[in-house]
Amino acid sequence: MASRDKVGCSSAPLPLDRVLAALVASAEQLGRRWEAAARVRFGKAAGAAGVGKAEGKGEVIKMHTPLFYATCALGGVLSTGLTHLAVTPLDLVKCNMQVDPGKYRDIPSAFGVMFHEQGPRGFFKGWMATLVGYSCQGACKFGFYEFFKKCYSDIAGPENAERLRTLIYLAASASAEVIADVALCPMESVKIRVQTQPGFARCLIDGLPKIVQSEGAFGLYKGLLPLWGRQVPYTMMKFACFETIVEMVYKHAVPKPKDQCSKPLQLAVSFAGGYIAGVFCAAISHPADNLVSFLNNAHGATVADAVRTLGMWGLFMRGLPLRIIMVGTLTGAQWAAYDAFKVFVGLPTSGGVVRSCAAAAASSLRQEGHGKQN
Repeated sequence: MASRDKVGCSSAPLPLDRVLAALVASAEQLGRRWEAAARVRFGKAAGAAGVGKAEGKGEVIKMHTPLFYATCALGGVLSTGLTHLAVTPLDLVKCNMQVDPGKYRDIPSAFGVMFHEQGPRGFFKGWMATLVGYSCQGACKFGFYEFFKKCYSDIAGPENAERLRTLIYLAASASAEVIADVALCPMESVKIRVQTQPGFARCLIDGLPKIVQSEGAFGLYKGLLPLWGRQVPYTMMKFACFETIVEMVYKHAVPKPKDQCSKPLQLAVSFAGGYIAGVFCAAISHPADNLVSFLNNAHGATVADAVRTLGMWGLFMRGLPLRIIMVGTLTGAQWAAYDAFKVFVGLPTSGGVVRSCAAAAASSLRQEGHGKQN
């Protein structure tokens, strides 16, 4: 017992207590910073306007701090949750085309059948599960992406971070998405069943308990592996392509450096880069998307059953044109909304910096070493 007191096991608070206390403190600090940013942006006080000129250059929220990562997570909630909610009708039609191609043969007929059977309100079935699930996913995806990108850049070191930046983008986005899908999977299971099984449930509130009662808690994660197979390649493509495309736009298409461009132009570049990246995302992740829809709709089915039923052509092509339209628009809107929120709180927009902080540090070290040699 003495040894336990010596190391402080009996008197020190639990790690969970410290984590919760840190989260509360960070939330309070975050609220104060956002309030200051709002006063600066809208000029609610004359004194705050003068302070805002000094803080508007990035002093409101310092980069790579817990406050910064929390801000990115909130930006992910707003961008991902709201954009997925907006395209719920497209997602609903896509899922039904994947599950019942005989009834929903193509995009126009699918919209017509659904409108005839369910009316306008039917196009927003599963909206609550969509909003909650993709808000949680967006928070983890964007927040952890920024965290892992900094972490892996530090591991690579100043000399290698710039040269290996694409690999860092891929590794950071994959790590973030693995965590994000654990948060998304239960909501995705409910959403697909509400949308594709008439009479299963009205929404998330009655659909979630129904799955737990019939299949247990693990029934909510039946589609986790296919979800990882869909979302991890999707997110790797989403972030790496976006970063590369935006960097190329600022390097070859825009006649001046990014920090000299207007904010509307930067947000337009973010939307264009996100839309192009979304087209690639849709193509690479579509087979797994078909598997997720099939497995969550067919009780007790396996991946082999899905492949036999859908066939290779159906696995790769069923619903692909609609998904390209949906995912391209969705990804472009997400990046634009995410960067608009970052601009609002005083942070720079994403991507487009050819020389990273690590490269600048490496250059400074080389110059210092050269000076010492001289």
